[in-house]
Amino acid sequence: QVQLVESGGGLVQAGVSLRLSCAASGSIFSINGMAWYRQVPGNQRELVAEITSGSRTNYVDSVKGRFTISRDNAKNTVYLQMNSLKPEDTAVYYCNAAVLRNTDYGVHEYQYWGQGTQVTVSS
Repeated sequence: QVQLVESGGGLVQAGVSLRLSCAASGSIFSINGMAWYRQVPGNQRELVAEITSGSRTNYVDSVKGRFTISRDNAKNTVYLQMNSLKPEDTAVYYCNAAVLRNTDYGVHEYQYWGQGTQVTVSS
């Protein structure tokens, strides 16, 4: 009953910028943390950046100073602005959201994932 839809990936050259978006829709009471992960085939999914409901942020060291995570709570949307892209940023990027849903048993938190969007950076 909750969907996360990502957009904004693509094939770009090193040094340019991309902006990823992820919009949550469905049966949503509110959203706690939101995050972006990435995964390269054969590797584990890696946390790239996360943002709390109060907009505190955290980044993996490899993207600090280049990537910025932000959110629009009115639109239930999280963004990832990626600047100075490098070939090693190539991966499938997934958004994640901790969604509070009002159920018959009270308000509970559930984790949801987007379908992933490919980012390919050529050298």
